[in-house]
Amino acid sequence: MKFSSSLKNNYEFRRLYSKGKSAATPIMVVYYRKNGREYNQIGITVSNKIGKAVHRNRVRRRLREIYRTNETKLRRGIDIVLVARARSRYSTYWELEKAFLTACEKLGILSGAVQDKS
Repeated sequence: MKFSSSLKNNYEFRRLYSKGKSAATPIMVVYYRKNGREYNQIGITVSNKIGKAVHRNRVRRRLREIYRTNETKLRRGIDIVLVARARSRYSTYWELEKAFLTACEKLGILSGAVQDKS
């Protein structure tokens, strides 16, 4: 990831959940908050409700790749947490990407014009 680092500490996640803004889709929830830095920080949460470790890791890898490929479309200086919902296990990569971009658009964190892949 070019302009980002990872959120690792529990207090950072909790601060985003309580003080950040969120947008929900049937597949995922996106939380964000300004961090006052020159780079973004990202955290990905996939619970046991998704399934066993193989399924959770597949969803996590897909979300990380979706963020990486769309990183240049996002504003800088924000913390983002992606929370996968149960439907994300059965969603394709393209459905996950569309849900991510829809949630980011709702939050207003897209920096430039985003082209629709439909």
